[in-house]
Parts: sequence; C-alpha cells; structure tokens
Amino acid sequence: MSVNFEGQVAIVTGAGNGLGKSHALALAKRGAKVVVNDLGGARDGVGASASAAQQVLDEIISQGGDAIAHGANVAIYAEVEDMVNQAMARWGRVDILINNAGILRDKSFAKMPLDDFKLVMDVHVMGTVNACKAVWGIMQEQGYGRIMVTTSSSGLYGNFGQANYGAAKMAVIGLMNTLGIEGEKYNIRVNALAPAAATRMTEDLLPAEILEKMTPEAVTAGALTLCHEAAPSRMILCAGAGGYSSAKMFETDGIYLSPEQQTPEEVVANWQALSNEENQRALESGFKQSEKFLKKAQQYFSS
Repeated sequence: MSVNFEGQVAIVTGAGNGLGKSHALALAKRGAKVVVNDLGGARDGVGASASAAQQVLDEIISQGGDAIAHGANVAIYAEVEDMVNQAMARWGRVDILINNAGILRDKSFAKMPLDDFKLVMDVHVMGTVNACKAVWGIMQEQGYGRIMVTTSSSGLYGNFGQANYGAAKMAVIGLMNTLGIEGEKYNIRVNALAPAAATRMTEDLLPAEILEKMTPEAVTAGALTLCHEAAPSRMILCAGAGGYSSAKMFETDGIYLSPEQQTPEEVVANWQALSNEENQRALESGFKQSEKFLKKAQQYFSS
C-alpha cells in the first residue's frame, strides 16, 4: 500500500528541528501542504526565532512543495488559533495535526523548581490540547482528521530527572484515548508516537556511535503511518533506530472480595491473585473497568 498525502493539509508543531523537521519534510515530499510551526526557542524553551521554521519552509518550497511557516507558541491558544486560521485561509481545510513541539528542563524532583515543572506541562500538555482544540471543529465538520500526539518512554515507564517531562508525556496518552473515542463518529483518528531519535533533545544523553543509528527519518516512518487515511486509532507506536513496536496498557482480570472481606488485610492477602496476568486485557474505555467489577459483584450476589 502506498502512503501519500496528496491534497491534504498538515500542521506540524516544533517543525524547525529534529523530528518535527523530518515529519514536515516527509509529509511535503508525499504531497501534503504543510504548516511549519516553530517558536524557535532553545530546547529549554528560552528565546524565539523565525529562522528555523523559515529554513524548513525554504527547503519544502525548493523541492516543489507548498507550505507556510508560523511561529506560534503552542502554549498560547490565541497564537495557535491564528496559525490554524492562516492554514484555513490559504487551503480551506486541515487534515493532519502532528503535535511534536516540546522542551526539556531536566532535574531530579527534589531539585526541580515548580516553575520548571509547570512550563514543561504547559508546552507539552496544554500545547497539545491547544492545537487539538483549534483543529477539532474543522475536522468534525469535514468528517476527516488524523491527529498524532508525541509521548515518550519517559512517560510510559519513567526516567530519572524527568518527573515533569514524564508526567506531561503520560498526560497526552489520556488525551489521546478520550479524543479517539469522541472523534470516532467523525472519522477523526488519534494516535501517539513514542520516539527515540538523535535530536537536540537527546544529543548529550547518549554516545555518538549510538546516536548516529537513531535517525529522525526512522521515527518519521512511524509517524506517517499514524497520520494516513488507513491509520488506526488510539495506538501508541514506539519507533527508534529502525525498531518499531506498540505499547498498550493492560489490566488483570482481578478478583472479587465479599463485603465482609473488603479490608486492606484481605487485599494484601489476595495480592498474588489480583496481580495474576493470565486473563489480562486492554480496556476500550474507563467504563469497562467499572463494568468488569460490577459483573464480579453480580456473580457473587446471584450465587
């Protein structure tokens, strides 16, 4: 199956460098009209410059593509809304949103100022929320949309010194899961990418010989599969150094304790049974957990 984006309009946030730049160039190469968004700050979020986005824009135009650049700070909704309005004024639709913009302010939790925690949350979480909100009504009306959020292994599994980043990257999974449910009847599919790549965000974290294998292009191959017409929904795709896998949250089948047994002592005593992974499964929504527990209770009281 050929993956192409002819006639589609894509917005890529944080597209001035690294993964965002790779995503934007690949979308343009495959026919998409692209909004290249980048505030142009340093990786800790300080400063602003139009040069990075302009360079990507120039590269797309030189290769015969169609694009505009916009320096919206994704943490400020009015600026994101202006970016989307410019895309609509030029092309009349928005088909794809790739939420890639992000910053790092790594420190152990004990040493981390709360301002650093809040800023990372604002950029990663509210930046993603703002962009999704700005395009949501458009995608509903046109009956089509593909949205990708960017998560991280730091959010899925934790990483020392990244309490702020990890919390933010897990938060966007909750957003993805709910938007995927709400968008289904409008043919809006929402997915998450967990990338591992050599970018300015990781350049001082890994040895050079490892970084050279972790190309942004390898991750972009995964990103584009989450944004095309036949994309799945509510999937977490992990990609890095040519490796691809999916991550999913599973819940054990669990146990039922009768009313007289519902004490912490009984929960501890049955820890092995409630943790048994034999019949674990992924739940389609939060209500499915309540449904499971209620069925167990009904079985007890009807027996």
